[in-house]
Amino acid sequence: MKILLTGCAGFIGWHTAKTALNSGYEVFGIDDINDYYDVRLKQWRLDDLKKMKNFTFQQVDIREQQKLENIVSTFAPDAIINLAARAGVRASIENPHIYFETNALGNLNLLALAQKYGIKKFILASTSSLYAGQKMPFSESLPVNTPISPYAASKKSAEVTCYTYHYLYGIDVTVFRYFTVYGPAGRPDLSIFKFIKLINEDNPITVFGDGNQSRDFTFVSDIARGTLLGLKQIGFEVINLGGNHPYTINETISLIEKYLGKKAKMIYKPFPQCDIPATWADVSKAEKILGWKPEISLEQGIKQTIDWCLENWDLVKNIVLKD
Repeated sequence: MKILLTGCAGFIGWHTAKTALNSGYEVFGIDDINDYYDVRLKQWRLDDLKKMKNFTFQQVDIREQQKLENIVSTFAPDAIINLAARAGVRASIENPHIYFETNALGNLNLLALAQKYGIKKFILASTSSLYAGQKMPFSESLPVNTPISPYAASKKSAEVTCYTYHYLYGIDVTVFRYFTVYGPAGRPDLSIFKFIKLINEDNPITVFGDGNQSRDFTFVSDIARGTLLGLKQIGFEVINLGGNHPYTINETISLIEKYLGKKAKMIYKPFPQCDIPATWADVSKAEKILGWKPEISLEQGIKQTIDWCLENWDLVKNIVLKD
């Protein structure tokens, strides 16, 4: 199978591309290598992918419709996996336009090309941020019509457009709502990467709220495996991929302290209005339809992430963190 995978230099994109290549797929990866966070980490991931056979890369923004069409028309993929997105709840409030241009209109560009060139499988990466205000555990049947950030709103727009193209043109679509993904070479704007780096450097970490907010942390290898399982023909489905076990931020910090052998110094700030206090995925649908369930516990995942950070400390120590 030939896969066009967008966002391949991103955290989830890198792991998914690598898993696909190791499974025998041919992957054409695209990424705009934007500077939302330190591009040195993106370049490290991309260099890692370029070592593998059956991988091709081109630097393209999914907003660039003609460049996308040139790739699709020549590569002729069997499936499109759209993992390209502007991420970050708080940052989306500062610049909502770029979030809608990329997450909604960029996704539309890819769907339109799938329709034009007869590509019958499409996967979209969406988000658990859509479940704000709903009762936990979050199931896919819950109404998610009141997004509380531009990021969540842009992802909701992408989801409903996917359904439109499924309905009109018969494109088989899997929409995945990911829950707080972490792991080796993770995003430096997210808590686990930040906490590991700062605690290891004996610098203070910032905790929003009292640290008792919880997240359904999901290890990236579980996410990559689940994403590729979504290539099967299922019609149109929205599916949660999550750890199915929420942990508080305080519990997470304790595990990082344990495996680094250092104590954290903490600075507390108010909890952001645009964020949600807890997430917890109901993953029964993923198990029923895809035969997927998470395999890596938070403790195992934290240890693997710390091991990678220490092994690659020459890279990690120079990464500039974002607030």
